Amino acid sequence: MKVLIKPNAEVIGSEIADTIEALLKKNPATILGVATGSSPLPVYAELVRRHREEGLSFANAQAFMLDEYVGIRADHPERYFNFIDRFFSSQVDFAEGAVHGLDGLAEIPEIEARDYDDSIEAAGGVDFQILGVGSNGHIAFNEPGSTQDTRTRTIALTAQTRRDNARFFEGDISQVPKLALTQGLGTIMESRSIVMIALGEGKADAVRELVEGKARRDWPVTILQRHPNVVVYLDEAAASKLSDPAAYGEN
Repeated sequence: MKVLIKPNAEVIGSEIADTIEALLKKNPATILGVATGSSPLPVYAELVRRHREEGLSFANAQAFMLDEYVGIRADHPERYFNFIDRFFSSQVDFAEGAVHGLDGLAEIPEIEARDYDDSIEAAGGVDFQILGVGSNGHIAFNEPGSTQDTRTRTIALTAQTRRDNARFFEGDISQVPKLALTQGLGTIMESRSIVMIALGEGKADAVRELVEGKARRDWPVTILQRHPNVVVYLDEAAASKLSDPAAYGEN
């Protein structure tokens, strides 16, 4: 696991965009794993800029989303499929149907979850997975207690996660759905490479556990210690609880 501390989110976004651009130029049919939330936004903004100004193409690529709220209406602005569409997929040249998301309105969520894992496998697996991390250490919506072999499934969101996400729902936790569909830790760990982004002091505890702690179920993010190809990007605030942030530097 490689840990990099950078001065700001824009630098992080640019460096991750460099990696994605190189992947696309080597293999235009690259399979991306895309995350929502605020952390990946600088990555998407830079990819959109490169598409518009430099001709970076996603025409042969595909993308799979990590998760989706259960029961949220199809036109809700915070539906994760709409989020990705707004900030990324509709701003570049993905082919129709190339961006895949979970259906939070599926009549039988268990079947939706199983079919989603099958669709990732059928596509050949995710080449490059973008992750954020929750303040309680969740990745995607794998809350504390999730086991390393979990597959895509329905999960109940913790009160902490719902409080954290209330900022996207006018600060009203009552509007935040209580259930979500999420790729499991086992599904995520099958990605060939992973980049995790953590920004702000609110992520510092989770970062400390990932970088300096042991892999354990109460901090799901720590499973990334077991992946052979992970890069962790931090700003200084997210790195502030590491015992020696200077050891990682800006490299």
